[in-house]
Amino acid sequence: MPLPSDFQFSQGSLQDFVDCKRRFQLRYLLEIAWPAVPAEPYLENEQHLRLGALFHLMAQQHVLGVDEGRLTAMAQEEPLAGWWQNFLQDRPATAGAQYPETVLSMSFGQAAERRLLAKMDLVVVDNGRATIYDWKTSRRRPPRAWLAERMQTRVYPYLMIQAGAELNGGQPFAPEQVEMVYWFAGFPNRPERFSYTADQFAEDGASLAGLLDQAATLSLSDAPFPLTPDESKCRFCVYRSLCNRGVVAGDLNELDFDDPEPAVEFDLDFEQVAEVEY
Repeated sequence: MPLPSDFQFSQGSLQDFVDCKRRFQLRYLLEIAWPAVPAEPYLENEQHLRLGALFHLMAQQHVLGVDEGRLTAMAQEEPLAGWWQNFLQDRPATAGAQYPETVLSMSFGQAAERRLLAKMDLVVVDNGRATIYDWKTSRRRPPRAWLAERMQTRVYPYLMIQAGAELNGGQPFAPEQVEMVYWFAGFPNRPERFSYTADQFAEDGASLAGLLDQAATLSLSDAPFPLTPDESKCRFCVYRSLCNRGVVAGDLNELDFDDPEPAVEFDLDFEQVAEVEY
């Protein structure tokens, strides 16, 4: 099944492609909604994901100037209440122009036949420098080496250089002017910062082009994409039973540093937040 003409690659879809090409095919090309849960206990995981989505929305609204007291009143249960207090007390300094929930995209490939897209929690531009902030609500704080290998750490700075000029008065950012910061709501004093270089920019461009070309080539056939050889990646994948890689969901307490994909997308509207029940 060929890639749809309007298909847009994101850091999430590319991470799936890197982790397991079959998962990418099932989720994004065949769009199979498999009736399995990513982790157990299911309700605990579901609530954590909902509260994480709400935290992101509250952080966005705070940057936009919504009354702090109104937002704090929404954080009535843990771990959201703790995350929110950490955000108010220990969030990174963000002097400069602030752009919450920034979406950047670009055409990719010699014929510009593919697109790459990213939605960034917060971009701060100050004196010609761009800092990309990503809020994390994971239960455990991942090590730097693990974060360095994530597609997000590569896609976001790359896109900022290629498509972020409008945030800088029309002047493209140089690689050395871009920084990526992961801020952990549960570990507010331990952010992880990644500077960027021209060498990394060139390496990431070549790597991303290769991944997009590989995905497009595989999609020309109706054959199943290859399964990951690392079956540990299947434990928290909803397609594990479809692929004969197990039936029982992974234990939430053994989850890696990223939260598993939610069973549904949480597209919360700010005016509806007070009506959400857990």
